[in-house]
Amino acid sequence: MKDKKILLVEDDENISKIIKLYLEKEGFVVSCCYDGIVACETFLKNKYDLVLLDLMLPGLDGYQVCQKIRETSYTPIIMLTAKGDLEEKVKGLHIGADDYVTKPFEIHELLARIHAMLRRIEQDHEEVNRKEGNRLEYDNLIFDIDAFIIYLNEDIINVPRREAQLLKYLMMYPNQVFKREELIEGIWGWDFEGEDRVIDLYIKRLRKRLKSKTKQSWSIKTVWGIGYKFEVEKSV
Repeated sequence: MKDKKILLVEDDENISKIIKLYLEKEGFVVSCCYDGIVACETFLKNKYDLVLLDLMLPGLDGYQVCQKIRETSYTPIIMLTAKGDLEEKVKGLHIGADDYVTKPFEIHELLARIHAMLRRIEQDHEEVNRKEGNRLEYDNLIFDIDAFIIYLNEDIINVPRREAQLLKYLMMYPNQVFKREELIEGIWGWDFEGEDRVIDLYIKRLRKRLKSKTKQSWSIKTVWGIGYKFEVEKSV
């Protein structure tokens, strides 16, 4: 994790200084911004491995900053929010945040979330390297494991990393039914701290992204009372 670059967007300078101090002790290189507009400008000018994003910001709020970042990048975003309401958290995940930490939080919890997020990304890259040349292909849908690129009807489909991880996992086990908690554990591991209903959100978004006008032999099915499966029609 040494020398990983983090963009910290927090309008309270005292909180920002404390977080920055602990992150630098962990070996991270930290850039600080105190309002949403500057944060967007700074992100576009530099390359970061992770963004810590406060929700309540001057200029542009955390939701708006997250949306701006997602227009050009899938860099992981952890939201820092004082709002504990589930709907607010789901809204953040819906627009592209990868995780959230509710204030007030223990700094060691935040550090654990950051390490878990970056470790998961490194594991994804290692898995891709081990599976050189591997592709998951069903009819008009292709998941290129090498490049981590998804094709639908030969067109590249832009899918955020967490949604892509979910799709890949389902495609690897066609016609197998998974509970929500099984998907979370299989994809992100025991250290994932989100709500299991996040799976419902990702499934909804995947269906929308993968909607095709042509007939296809696969679909992401809801198995009521249980979970989901990647259903593939069996050839006669």
